[in-house]
Amino acid sequence: MSGHGNSSSVAGLKRTPLHGLHVDLGARMVPFAGYEMPLQYPAGILKEHLHTRAAAGLFDVSHMGQVALRARSGEVLDAARALEELVPADIVGLKAGRQVYTFFTAASGGMLDDLMVAHLGDHLHLVVNAARTAADAAHLRAFLVDRCEVELLKERALIALQGPKAAAALERIAPECGRMAFMDVRTFEILGAQCVVSRSGYTGEDGFEIASHADIAREIAEALLEDPTVAPAGLGARDSLRLEAGLCLYGSDIDETTTPVEAELAWAIPKVRRHGCPRAGGFPGAEIILAQLENGAARRRVGLRTQGKAPVRAGAPLFPAEGADKSVGVVTSGVFGPSVNAPVAMGYLPTELAAPGTRIFAEVRDKRLPVEVSPLPFITTHYQRGRSASNSRREPC
Repeated sequence: MSGHGNSSSVAGLKRTPLHGLHVDLGARMVPFAGYEMPLQYPAGILKEHLHTRAAAGLFDVSHMGQVALRARSGEVLDAARALEELVPADIVGLKAGRQVYTFFTAASGGMLDDLMVAHLGDHLHLVVNAARTAADAAHLRAFLVDRCEVELLKERALIALQGPKAAAALERIAPECGRMAFMDVRTFEILGAQCVVSRSGYTGEDGFEIASHADIAREIAEALLEDPTVAPAGLGARDSLRLEAGLCLYGSDIDETTTPVEAELAWAIPKVRRHGCPRAGGFPGAEIILAQLENGAARRRVGLRTQGKAPVRAGAPLFPAEGADKSVGVVTSGVFGPSVNAPVAMGYLPTELAAPGTRIFAEVRDKRLPVEVSPLPFITTHYQRGRSASNSRREPC
C-alpha cells in the first residue's frame, strides 16, 4: 500500500495516498492546489473522458479537504444550526444519511468556497476544495469555536468512481452501495475498513465518492481497477467532464467576487432560507443574495458554444459585437468537449445578453470569434434518482 496522505515530494508538493499507484500506472504528474496530481494516464485525456461517459472512470480526489463538525453539546442538530450561520442551505432539515451542496458566503454576497455537507448521524462531514481547506477550517473555527469542534481529517483519501458502470463495479466489493440514491451517504466496510461512501460526483454521471483512511486507499483503488469496466482518469478528463455537465470550478467559475445568483446556483438556496420563512437569511451576505433572488442580478453565468474545434480558453474577454470597444464579460472555463465533439465554455455576461441563442464575440489572439450563448449543461446528466429524492426532513415553509 502507499504511504500517508501528507508526505511531501522533493518539489515541496504534497502527495496523496495514491501517488505510488499513479506513478506505477504511468500517469503524467502535475502540480495542482499544492499537490502532485495525475493530469492523465497513457490512454490520454480524450479516451479517459469517453470511457467515463461509457463505463467507469476512477479519479483520485484525495487532495480535497475533509472536515468533521461536531457540536460541543453532542447534538448534531446544534452543529447544523451553527453551520447555517455560514451557509444558505437547509442543514437543520438534512436527514441522516444524506448530503447537500452549498457554499460559504462572504459579507459581500460572494462565495468563499463551495462544499458538500453530509449528515453522518452524530456529526456533519464536510468536503471542501483543496486550495481552500486551511482557510475553510479557520473560517469555521473563527465563527463556531464556542459551539462546535472543527476537526480537519488528516491521513484520509477520497476516491471518485464515476460513470454508468460505476455501481456494478463498486458492488463487487461493497454490495450495499447498490441501494443508494443520488446524494445518499452511508458508512460501511470496504475490504475490512470503515469508509464513508456518497452517491455523488463531479462528472454529470452516476457515481460514488469513497472516503477512507490513507492506509487502505490503494488497496480499494486496485480492487476497483481489477474490474475491466474501470479505468484510471486524471485531472484533464475531470475538468472536461465537469464542464460538459455545467459544473463550477472554484477559483475559475466562482469565487469571492461572484454571488450564487450570478453563478446560476440559486437552486442550492432552498425556500426555507429565503424571505418569508422563519429561518430566512442569517448567513453572511444574506441581504445582498436574497435581494438578487427577488430582483435579479446584473450578470449571469452562461454556457458558450463556438464554431470549429478550437476552444475559447479562460480569460478570453467577451464583446457584444465584433467591432465593440468595451468587453462586457469574460470566459471562466473552456475546453474541447469530447462527448459533444465541440468546444464548450462558461463565462459571465450581462443579464440582457445571457439568453440562450444570443450571439456575442470572444477575443482570441487578437481576433474576434463568434460565440453563442448555450443552455447548461451541455450534456444530459445521469444521476441516480430514487427513493431519497429529498434532502429535507420537512416541507419548506
